[in-house]
Amino acid sequence: MYLSLKILIVLSFLLLPPSSSSSSSSQTLNHQSSFLNPFLQHKNCSLKDYILRIANHVDTADWIKNIRREIHEYPELAFEEIRTSSVIRRELEKMSIGYRWPVAKTGVVALIGSGLPPFVALRADMDALPLQELVEWEHKSKIDGKMHACGHDAHVAMLLGAAKILKQLESELQGTVVLIFQPAEERGEGAKEMIKEGVLENVEAIFGLHLVLSSDSGVVATKPGEFLAGCGCFKAVIHGKGGDAAIPQDSVNPILAVSASIISLQHIVSREADPLDTPVVSVAMVEGGSELNVIPDSVSMAGTYRAFSQKTFYALGERIKEVIKAQASVYGCSSVVDLEGNDYPSVPPTVNDKRIYEHVVQVSSMIVGEHNIELSPPFMGSEDLAFYTEKIPGTLAFLGMRNVKAGFVHSPHSPYYTVNEQVLPTGSALHAAFAYTYLLNQLLAN
Repeated sequence: MYLSLKILIVLSFLLLPPSSSSSSSSQTLNHQSSFLNPFLQHKNCSLKDYILRIANHVDTADWIKNIRREIHEYPELAFEEIRTSSVIRRELEKMSIGYRWPVAKTGVVALIGSGLPPFVALRADMDALPLQELVEWEHKSKIDGKMHACGHDAHVAMLLGAAKILKQLESELQGTVVLIFQPAEERGEGAKEMIKEGVLENVEAIFGLHLVLSSDSGVVATKPGEFLAGCGCFKAVIHGKGGDAAIPQDSVNPILAVSASIISLQHIVSREADPLDTPVVSVAMVEGGSELNVIPDSVSMAGTYRAFSQKTFYALGERIKEVIKAQASVYGCSSVVDLEGNDYPSVPPTVNDKRIYEHVVQVSSMIVGEHNIELSPPFMGSEDLAFYTEKIPGTLAFLGMRNVKAGFVHSPHSPYYTVNEQVLPTGSALHAAFAYTYLLNQLLAN
């Protein structure tokens, strides 16, 4: 089957009219689109038409929407996504799609296709946030203090929609699609734990999609290379010797060491870093002392650092540690610096692989049209999809859902955050088209 399909597609290219040496870039893109959008003979339509027909069918669109609403009503925090994973498993079983569970405590990993190489992965995150929802609607969160305020309920629903599409194309898939339903993205730990349990074994590439309000409804925005900043946190405790503030010579004041550390940390960005690299170091918390006339034994400080370059990000963490320890020593204090706290683990920069990015742009152009493709600016936010893209080539893309007239304007992590459900079928189509065409490309490349 693989060889016959390859011959058919190659023959279709031989029948295309030759392009002149002065062909424009748009003509090149048209040829690429033909390559990405093969005619499915036994379905009597193109791949694009078939995928969009399924995704936009009223029954499919309503099903995707209802799954999202069911998950939204019962939000679950990191590594607590028991009910959410049960919804995923229920729908996978209805579609006769095999899966592995539990992975990383609550995650689900499903397979569609031949079961043979090549393998390509699609990923959705599942966890909610510790927020009280303030949006009054029929499907408001039923769990006090918990809310899906970053669109992860929609991400799960879109990936299940892609599973429905791909299942109907399963006999056509030239390899295997791995569906990763991942816990604990908000904690920055879910992807790491999934990787430890082997979800990337044999996988060649990965694609992730995130709903955003920075782009209009239906617009796909992404960029090659460094896309989202890495996010690290640091906590330090500086130990001195407490005593009477009126007799400072008998004490070692850790407050002075912390003050000097805060000033010196700002010099990392202003004097040591490449200004084009745009790193950030912010001290956001200082705790120490309880009496105005008593020098404390110790003072703690904490903050965050961010950078787009992987090299800069990891070097920044080490430099922060060096500066705090050095300043503590200057003032006669000792220090303990933690860059890997359990409460706020570090997440590396999200770097989009150029080859996968180009494929995402071509597929997205096919699904939403070239006029709905945007080159995104880099974002200071972080995403733990970065742990996957450190291991294998991958790309994260944004799917816009902003609609000012309809009220879809509130930012993620807001108690007023809402999802424009009209874009969910588009997200499913993007996932499915990416996976199908990636596998097809790999077949023809080999």
